[in-house]
Formats: sequence, structure tokens, C-alpha cells
Amino acid sequence: MLKFSDLGLAAPILDAVTSEGYVHPTPIQAQAIGPVLSGKDVLGCAQTGTGKTAAFALPILQRLMVDRPLAQGAQRHVRALILSPTRELASQIAQSIRTYGKNTSVRYAVVFGGVGQGAQVTALRSGVDVLVATPGRLLDLMNQRLVDLRHVEVFVLDEADRMLDMGFVHDIRRVITQLPTNRQNLMFSATMPADIRKLAQSFLKTPAYIEVTPAASTVDLIEQFVYHVHRDEKVQLLVHLFNNSAVSRMLIFTRTKHGADRLTRRLTAAKIDAAAIHGNKTQGQRQRAMQQFKQGRTPVLVATDIAARGIDIDDISHVINYDIPNEAETYVHRIGRTGRAGASGCAISLCDRSGEEKDYLRDIESLIKKRITVKTDQPQFVRSLETESAHHEDRPGRGDSRRNDRRSQQQAAPAHVASGRGRNARTGPAAHEPARRPVHHPAKPAVPPARHPVAAVATGHSIGRGPFGQNRTAAQPRRQQAVSRRSGR
Repeated sequence: MLKFSDLGLAAPILDAVTSEGYVHPTPIQAQAIGPVLSGKDVLGCAQTGTGKTAAFALPILQRLMVDRPLAQGAQRHVRALILSPTRELASQIAQSIRTYGKNTSVRYAVVFGGVGQGAQVTALRSGVDVLVATPGRLLDLMNQRLVDLRHVEVFVLDEADRMLDMGFVHDIRRVITQLPTNRQNLMFSATMPADIRKLAQSFLKTPAYIEVTPAASTVDLIEQFVYHVHRDEKVQLLVHLFNNSAVSRMLIFTRTKHGADRLTRRLTAAKIDAAAIHGNKTQGQRQRAMQQFKQGRTPVLVATDIAARGIDIDDISHVINYDIPNEAETYVHRIGRTGRAGASGCAISLCDRSGEEKDYLRDIESLIKKRITVKTDQPQFVRSLETESAHHEDRPGRGDSRRNDRRSQQQAAPAHVASGRGRNARTGPAAHEPARRPVHHPAKPAVPPARHPVAAVATGHSIGRGPFGQNRTAAQPRRQQAVSRRSGR
């Protein structure tokens, strides 16, 4: 089996790798390190957790150390630029540069938003060889003329697919225009859709294409399960899974930032130590949450997809899809957070049986070409499919379609509802009933309609139902109704 010592790495770098306990390179490392060392452009496709960072960090360190003597102090210029989509991932790449380059004199800096730029500017002025950056903060520093990219020899675009998802494509192109024409380009991505290939063609020069794992595949060591539950039962099921599973660290994915905060509060109320990480958190809050999760003091981390992109922790035992992602590729990225470094892992999805998540699940199974095992050992509080079926049959008016449901409600509705007034005014009269004349109460005469549809918009109120179920017309905004009630009109 191939070893790191077979890849032609210099002794200082090889010693650093060996001291970390690494002997055999991963497939992406085995295939990418050689071309990068030779100076070729590289387009690498490998899923999250396969060792992409070392695949470019090790040969870059060697090139900077061997190809040309390092300058001293502030005379150093940025010779390698690594762009990353998130603060967390940028920090972890910088940590890898530090670890693998500890036996060299290579200096690095990391810049990202969410924190003051003072310390970052100081580091740049003192001179660095490797700069790891997020696009937004890098452009800010470039506009202030606080960073010089005229001497860049190697440019790395990491997690390119996520860069495009986050809308950084224009920022990337602006950065590239400031780089020297004669440079080496390395681009890594977990997926390779048409947009990524188009971006690659715009700046890579006859690259070596390396794809070690198909983008749609998932790690074989990860057990994948799905529970079909109602949305209002997800939190209870999640608490049950945490208390009845061998959980070392549980990473939970939600679709939105507010959803992450809401779920964290509910887990905390259930006596489960949990923290949330997403774009609305400050950099300090995100770093503290990550550190506590990494140290095991907080066993549950609730995250959105963008924030979780930089999580690189080897011993996450469970990944939970609290919200099924609407993009099948995102599912592959998510569950790749467990089963890392040869360890086993468990990925559990909570699928809302009454919503569109069932369609998302089918897309995922189509992409990974595998049926995800349905768990039937559900707790007692989870309504089974059989129970749900009986529940629908026993209740009148809950037919097989919403149309029948609406029709049954109209048939049972009183006269003033069928006439178009009251709670179900938008439903109108039932199809089989003749239209009835509106019933006007003497104390509350009908208000004449507005002379122009813009009248309702001008009041700042939307047309619809009021706070107590009454209907509000275009000519009678909320405030006017309140006056009418007080005056008895």
C-alpha cells in the first residue's frame, strides 16, 4: 500500500505528517500530491472528509520551502492564496497549514469577516507566505490596498461548489483579475455540475482531472436510516434518539437559521446540552460553539448547511437531517460529516410524512442509487401509518383529497358562512346549493366596496382576515374596523 514516504515529500513535511499519525495517504492525496508538486493545474473532485486539504497543503508547503528561499520579515509577499467559502473552513485550513508546516519557516495568515480586521492587517504587514481567506474580507482588504497579490504563485479555490451556492462567483472572478497570469491553479469541489466546469475552464490551464469518488456516492461505513413522522413529532423523536442511542457527538441539520435557534431552545428545555451555529452568530459565538462541540462539552450541535461546511471533526457519531434537504447533493455533504477517517457513523433523517419532504427523499435515493432503510421501531408517541390511516377514516370530513374535505365543510356550514361571510368567506357557496342573499345585521350594515383597489394598499394593511376571524374588505382596513366596533356602526 502506498505511503506518504513514497510521494517525494521533503523530510520536514514528512516528519510533520508522521507525527500526526498518518502513514497512508487517502486516494485524493495519493493522486493529487504528485501533479501539484510538478506544477500542474489540478481540478479535483472528492466528497467531504476525504482529505482534500492535505492534498493541496502538503505540496504547496514543499514548493514554497524548496523552490525558492523564503524572504525575511515584512519583505515576504503572499505566494500562495487559498480561498474558502466559510470562516470555519478557512480557520481549519490555516490550522492544517500550521500543523503540516511546523518544521518549516513558512508563515501564514487567515482573514475572514465577522471580526475586526486589526489583527489580520497586522499579520499581513509583518509578511506572510500563505494567505487563507474568505472572498468578502479579502476584497475589503484589497479595496483598502492592505493586501498585495502580485506575487501569488499558487491559487487554490476550495469547496468551489459551495462558493457558487453562496453567490461568490463574481467575487472570485474579481480576485482572479488581480493575480499574476503566470501561476499554478488548484480547484477542489465535492460535486462537478456544469457551472463548476464552466468556472474551471475560465482559469485552469490544461488541468489534471482527479475524481476519486463519484459525487453522488456516500461512504459505505455510514448507516443510513429514515423515520417517517409528523413534523410536530420531530423534536420528541430527536430527544428519544439522543437518550436511547450511543451518541458521542450529534450534528443536526436544519434548513434555516431561525429553525436552528428554535430547535436548540427546545433541546435545551429537554435537558440536552446543545448549541447552534449559523450565519447570524458572531464569529466568537461560532468559535465557542465549535470548540465546546469538539471537546465534547456540548454533545449536540445544530447547524445550517453553510455554517457546517467547515466542520472537520473525526468522531461525530450521528448526523441528523432534522429537515430533509431540498437538494439531493446536500444530503451527501451532510452525512459525510460522520464516518470520517475510516470510522463508522450513523445518519438519520426525519421525514415529514405529510409534506414535500417525501419528494426530497425520493430524489436523494435516486441520486445515491440506494433505498434508505425505514425505521419502524418508533416510540409510542409517534403515530404509525396504520394509526394515521384509521385516524383519517374515523373522522368525517377527512377524505382522500383536500377538495372533498373543503366540500364537506361547505355542506355542513351555516347559511352565513355559505353566503360568503364569516370564517370561510373565501370558500363561497357550495357547488350544489343555490346562491343566497347576504344576511345583513341591523347594527352592522355592510360597508360599501372601495372605489379603487389601490385604496386598501394605501392604508398599509393587506386584504384578508382580521385577528378575530372576521373578514376585512379593501375599503375597511384594520383601524377602520376597530372604530366601527367602538361606535356600534
